[in-house]
Amino acid sequence: MPSPEVITMGRVGVDLYPEQIGVTLAEVRTFAKSLGGSATNVAVACARLGRRAAVITKVGDDGFGVYVRRALAEFGVDARWVGTDAALPTPLVFCEIFPPDRFPVYFYREPKAPDMNIARDDLDLGAIAAAPLFWTTGTGLSDEPSRTATLAALDARRRRDITIHDLDHRHHLWRSGDDPRRWAREAVKRATVIVGNTDEVEMATTTRDPRAAAAALLDLGAKLAIVKRGGAGVYARTADEELSVAAVEIPVLNGLGAGDAFGGALCHGLLAGWPLRRTLEAANAAGAIVASRLACADAMPTLAEIETIVARKISA
Repeated sequence: MPSPEVITMGRVGVDLYPEQIGVTLAEVRTFAKSLGGSATNVAVACARLGRRAAVITKVGDDGFGVYVRRALAEFGVDARWVGTDAALPTPLVFCEIFPPDRFPVYFYREPKAPDMNIARDDLDLGAIAAAPLFWTTGTGLSDEPSRTATLAALDARRRRDITIHDLDHRHHLWRSGDDPRRWAREAVKRATVIVGNTDEVEMATTTRDPRAAAAALLDLGAKLAIVKRGGAGVYARTADEELSVAAVEIPVLNGLGAGDAFGGALCHGLLAGWPLRRTLEAANAAGAIVASRLACADAMPTLAEIETIVARKISA
């Protein structure tokens, strides 16, 4: 198989999204099944944009694990590094949908998710080091042996461009007494691009101010820090440049997955060598498109769809 341009590493699951909008799970009658998990969604988003993408993750030895592999194949994502845990079930995720801004998520990852059992020995460190772009997430730092494996993968990169760490902080996935900030900062030191929303950068830097948080991430070693601000758009900073890009106004159906679509378009723009503003405009448009749709992986946009939204925003 050809070498991937993009390798992501981390969470996978099966999303069961309600087909009845504006009601609690107690009232939902039917669900739509789709592929999910942040790192997996980013790989799908990259594949939808024409990139050769692969994901490093693990599923259970069950029907949902079979579904994950089939879905990845259908999306054109290389599944050669999708392992199988013989003891743990493939995770499920449910949500409630209350547009435009409330989307409670319920993770079923007990007693432990298979993707938290990714070990250093599972990794093809040579392929990770050679990939033009590598993506890790904060969820991968929340338990062992995934934490050690994630840091080992980042070490294999030797801070080469483009090494992206998505802060992706889910506080309920961390054990009591663990220190998410400590491990987030360890990952930041090893990456070149850091992505996070306002809550996540506060977790990593202690400040919610986008400019100050981005500066703190650069001080830790990042070359590019990106702060997603929801309806306020996105702020980005390098050693020589800082800019803000306004959000795309679009009717929101389900905000879940918008950040992963943003990530996929970000990867595409960075690999293409686009100017930072163009990259972030495309990423904002991709996120907005997914927010206007029900699913995550199935909703990832094509480049033509993204460019249509960007052009419409510029001409408005």
